[in-house]
Amino acid sequence: MEMKRGSMAEADRPISLEDQVAQAEKQPKTLRNRVLMLSVPLLLIAVGGYFWLTGGRFVSTDNAYVQQDKVAIGSDVLGRIVEVDVKENQLVKAGDILFRIDPEPYRVALAEANAAIASAQVELEKLHTDYSATSVDISGAQEDIAYAQTEYERQKSLMTRGFTTRARLEEAEHTLQKAREELRTAKAEASKARAALATGQAVPGENPAIAAARAQRDKAALDLSRTIVRAPVSGRISQSDRLQVGQMMVAGLPAVSIVSDDRSWVEANFKETQLEKMHPGQPANIIFDAYPGLTLNGHVASLGAGTGSEFSILPAQNANGNWVKVTQRIPVRIAIDGKPARQLIAGMSADVTVDVRKGSARNGDR
Repeated sequence: MEMKRGSMAEADRPISLEDQVAQAEKQPKTLRNRVLMLSVPLLLIAVGGYFWLTGGRFVSTDNAYVQQDKVAIGSDVLGRIVEVDVKENQLVKAGDILFRIDPEPYRVALAEANAAIASAQVELEKLHTDYSATSVDISGAQEDIAYAQTEYERQKSLMTRGFTTRARLEEAEHTLQKAREELRTAKAEASKARAALATGQAVPGENPAIAAARAQRDKAALDLSRTIVRAPVSGRISQSDRLQVGQMMVAGLPAVSIVSDDRSWVEANFKETQLEKMHPGQPANIIFDAYPGLTLNGHVASLGAGTGSEFSILPAQNANGNWVKVTQRIPVRIAIDGKPARQLIAGMSADVTVDVRKGSARNGDR
């Protein structure tokens, strides 16, 4: 009875301020613990669901580099450099002068070619004259034959009547034969002169000697024009240190390069095990080591025709007892969509990520 009275007394005792504060602090801790207990499983479920949905969707590589068209330029003619009009990293436009070769030897060659044309023209006039002369010779020979034929007939008639000698008849016959031989010679000379004036099917209507001289002049003029070397494309000059005044240029030897920066792409070397679902058209994201805040959009343009080692100077030879299988890398060309906000430089390192579940015409995800 006394215990019951004590319990009722405690129940009727008013709650102190300290007890209220302790109870208020205990309730948030309990609620926080419950929230944590519920959020951890939910977070694990969310992370697992994300990886389940995106697993195998993206393939990436950091073995990727910016590529740009590079044009190696040399001289088409042999000669010494007399002027250099560009310097390293200079921007040039198509048609700008890069350097000049000494033109004097080619000017002399052009003058010689012009002289050869004049000589061929003089020779042609001489051939025309010779041909005209053969016509005169033929006419003269024909007149001599007519006279010799008349004399032969007269001597023959006199011989029949006994008023001449056989010696004179034979002399008249010999003169007639000689005149006929001279006519044949004149006709042969005429044919020869006419053949010298003939033109071939390759250059109808023009004497071959003059045509050859004109071709030589055209070549000399072309070589002279090539002493001025111009930029075939627009871009940035590279490796111009080889251009020095006084240096002898060899025809066909590259002397300077132009990097065309108006069209860039990324060559990404993916492992062969990453290419199962990759094909042209799939979207890609590109980031660059030089520009951490820059992300470009692109797409797979094409897959390489061979691995990197296949096209190396010394391809790998695996036919030996110590062969170890190595995962090969295949170059994939990534086209850049749009114009980059920053200048891209050939050889820059990049990271490429390709979404292999998008852009597919085969699986209906396009």
